[in-house]
Amino acid sequence: MQIERMNKGQWGKVRAFFDLRTEEGLVVKGFKIVEGTNGPFVGNPSQKNSAGEYHDTVFADPELKEQITRVAMEAYGSDIVQGQGSYQGAPAGDSPPAFDAAQDKPFGDDDIPF
Repeated sequence: MQIERMNKGQWGKVRAFFDLRTEEGLVVKGFKIVEGTNGPFVGNPSQKNSAGEYHDTVFADPELKEQITRVAMEAYGSDIVQGQGSYQGAPAGDSPPAFDAAQDKPFGDDDIPF
């Protein structure tokens, strides 16, 4: 699996939005990296209900969730992985893949799930 595109920024506690492409070619849109009280974490795509509450629309087993988190944090960059020291999933000495802005498409207002 790989990160299809990532848009970094600051929207409240959200630090990035990204899409995930599986090895089968399925693209899942709407993942986010959120700054939590215990450090950054990957939030699943979610949808707001009529009561104003958000509910996940994509679910993953714990092993798959850990793999998604590792791939996302590596793609986000070493500034969040090493700078805050709160994410422990990346192997020591591995550098994140380069972010190619020319290849990635910018996000629009329709991509933000709130």
